[in-house]
Amino acid sequence: MAEQNLNEILKIRREKLAELQEAGKDPFQITKYNQTHHSQEIKDHFEELEGKEVCVAGRIMFKRVMGKASFCNIQDLQGSIQSYVARDNIGEDTYKDFKKYDIGDIVGIRGEVFKTKTGEISIHATEVTLLTKSLQVLPEKFHGLTNTDMRYRQRYVDLVMNQDVKETFVKRSKCISAIRRFLDEQGFMEVETPMLVSNAGGAAARPFETHYNALDEDVKLRISLELYLKRLIVGGLEKVYEIGRVFRNEGTDARHNPEFTLMELYQAYTDYNGMMELAENLYRHVAKEVCGTMQIPYGDVIIDLEKPFERITMIDAVKKYANIDFTTVKTTEEAKALAKEHHVEFEERHKKGDILSLLFEEFVEEKLIQPTFVIDHPVEISPLTKKKPEDPEYVERFELFIYGREMANAYSEINDPIDQRERFEAQEELLAQGDEEANRIDEDFLNALSIGMPPTGGIGFGIDRMVMLMTNSPAIRDVLLFPTMKSLDK
Repeated sequence: MAEQNLNEILKIRREKLAELQEAGKDPFQITKYNQTHHSQEIKDHFEELEGKEVCVAGRIMFKRVMGKASFCNIQDLQGSIQSYVARDNIGEDTYKDFKKYDIGDIVGIRGEVFKTKTGEISIHATEVTLLTKSLQVLPEKFHGLTNTDMRYRQRYVDLVMNQDVKETFVKRSKCISAIRRFLDEQGFMEVETPMLVSNAGGAAARPFETHYNALDEDVKLRISLELYLKRLIVGGLEKVYEIGRVFRNEGTDARHNPEFTLMELYQAYTDYNGMMELAENLYRHVAKEVCGTMQIPYGDVIIDLEKPFERITMIDAVKKYANIDFTTVKTTEEAKALAKEHHVEFEERHKKGDILSLLFEEFVEEKLIQPTFVIDHPVEISPLTKKKPEDPEYVERFELFIYGREMANAYSEINDPIDQRERFEAQEELLAQGDEEANRIDEDFLNALSIGMPPTGGIGFGIDRMVMLMTNSPAIRDVLLFPTMKSLDK
């Protein structure tokens, strides 16, 4: 649409509004509308609603004026419904106004439910009320890769133009509701913990930093929910969870956004095996509630959530998929030589366990399509996890992978304050060597552990990735209403 042409159209819309206001019909003065039904509801219950009066409200998405009678399509939360608008039914003045309404205007329609000769369920209007005048033009086409940037920036237009996008976000809401119902039934208690923290720990990530003026202190945005939730286990709450935003100062790609929704839960008197059972049951529950099936189409495959999830150690996974036997590796030097042999980049500070993790990321992750628990990670990459009693080089931890993506991360939590202090000190050394993602010592958390924390299992779920799976969405931006975008004026 040419710039001049668009400006002319916008000018005409403002003139139409001015005319309405002069005539005492300002739509922006209307404060409410008694909407009795939605579009899909009318279609689903046509037999009982036929001939009955309903009031619907929504946006005009299509309009065809034919002399004394017209048709328009009204789009609401559930979809769209046709309305037959005749001059003799709504009155001459109202019909004259209606003919001037534009695509994008929001109206309320009162009328009787009927079926047209072509079999389309419609509303025979007896009253049309302009509720909002649209002063901007909706795009004719809002589809295709060429417009993805604008779709993410102007999600409000995306939601108007693409019903499938609206359905994705309705499903997202249902996923979170289903998670809450599942955990509430299991006796978990939902809590809230601070977002602004002096020490951002609980994950390997670089935090965002800000300044708290009233206290004249630098603070950070949380990168995880872990350390506060574990304090609550110390306090005797036994089963706690939080669903909330966390913030990591990293780049964006198909799977990462710097702010994202994390759900973490902690349960006293269980371990990572208990967390595996919970993770399987939770995924099945959400799939059944939201998708009505446990066979979930994603990309070019069907993800089967019904059969038991595979369990494999990280060492066995590297052996199975990369044909590398890490059990023969005894020292960091041997591990680094192996990495060089397989062209895997590493940093000087990396130890034996870090190399195993790098080999796993390079050769295994993307091959784990069906649900798989990768268990028993090296201690070097797991500063908050209990060591395996029979093999202290490894810890009782798992990550759940589906379609080559990490969907959850869980531990048998450390409850030994002496061991935890040593792990924090090792992390501080990494920080000194330039690892900006290392954890810092958290003295208050160590004090909490000293009070005494029972044996505990903990797990974190990436909610956005779960929603991507349940809605067959290829990128994290497709399931975030307002993803992080670079400012257009930069």
